[in-house]
Parts: sequence; C-alpha cells; structure tokens
Amino acid sequence: MQQNKIYRIPSLGKLGGVCVGLGQFFSIDPALIRVMFVLLSFAGFLGILVYIFLWLILPIKPARATVEIETAMWVDN
Repeated sequence: MQQNKIYRIPSLGKLGGVCVGLGQFFSIDPALIRVMFVLLSFAGFLGILVYIFLWLILPIKPARATVEIETAMWVDN
C-alpha cells in the first residue's frame, strides 16, 4: 500500500509550489487553495504566515515524481 505524502512542487507552482502540492494531496484544484490563502491573508496576514510555514517545512517532490505528474497533466488534458 502506497502512502500519500504532502510535498511542494516548485516546478509546477506559481511561487513555491505549496498550493500545487496541497492540491495534489487533497485531489482538488490548486487555484482553490490559492484563493483560500488570499482570503486568509486578509484576515490578519494569517494566509501569508501559513504559506511561509508550509513553504519551509514541506519537502520538495523528487524530480522523477514531478516528471510523472507533468506527464499525467498533459495526458489528462
């Protein structure tokens, strides 16, 4: 049984790849997560702090796995 882990994927992300990694982990569109961070940033900079925290603690997805994700994105579209 393969265990799903949370990674950040900088090569696919806009800034640090946090939203793309979270989107992949929860199987939702990363744009929705970006909107959530923007809305939280208006609530006393909470979104910015959480994003920076996740950026620092989440490991980067290994390069081989990132290529597989990019290929799957092109095949699905």
